[in-house]
Amino acid sequence: MARIIINGDDLGMNRGCTLAIARAFEEGLITDTTMMANGSYFDEAVRLAKRQGFHERIGIHFNLTEGTPLTKGILAIADFVRDGRFHKGFSATPRSLSEEEREAVYRELYAQARRLTDAGLRITHADSHHYIHHLIPLAPITAAVCRRFGIDRMRRNRTFDTPEHPILTENRVDHGYWQENGFITPMYFGRRADFVNMPIPDGTEVIVHPDFDQKGRLIDRTGMQEGYPTGEPLDFISGRKDVSLICYDELD
Repeated sequence: MARIIINGDDLGMNRGCTLAIARAFEEGLITDTTMMANGSYFDEAVRLAKRQGFHERIGIHFNLTEGTPLTKGILAIADFVRDGRFHKGFSATPRSLSEEEREAVYRELYAQARRLTDAGLRITHADSHHYIHHLIPLAPITAAVCRRFGIDRMRRNRTFDTPEHPILTENRVDHGYWQENGFITPMYFGRRADFVNMPIPDGTEVIVHPDFDQKGRLIDRTGMQEGYPTGEPLDFISGRKDVSLICYDELD
């Protein structure tokens, strides 16, 4: 039987996805979540996690592509910030960073992790918004921040190659990088759509984005239409006899 992790990304990003993640935990549809420290619903998400008891299943969702930074130094780096808000410029065209820029990025990621620990959360694992932690210039900085906070579990790069979501390797570190730097990672990583009606390998992390569609149904968000999240039903493992759920803490 395959042991799998189902991680709900974007806790704290906004009200809708935060409440959807809480519902997904209630229904046993996810095993873990990762939290966006600069999200607009951060404080409410912390209270909700503690009240509902999933506060020990929270990792950090490092973010340099959306929302407002927590620190001032990174505001000066136009590749990351425009008009006071993050954007995807650097992730689209990554480049080498100067020492001063690396320090600014480190301070921002450190502040994000610190916000979780200051809120009384133990960070169980790490990943990132739009996979920025895999970018070659950012991976060493991410690793350094994780070491400061005792985080030793990391999402690996995508391992399933499909026409809709091909494996991206250019400008990205591979699985060996994280292993060589002392991190524990799942053996495989992919999206829900990769595993519908097919075997799931043992040691797989499945990424989902819990949200509510226009009719209030719990979905794995894959897009937006007329201001409402769209996607497929989040429950894709119900009735499957070939998998068992584990959390990040159980990885070895």
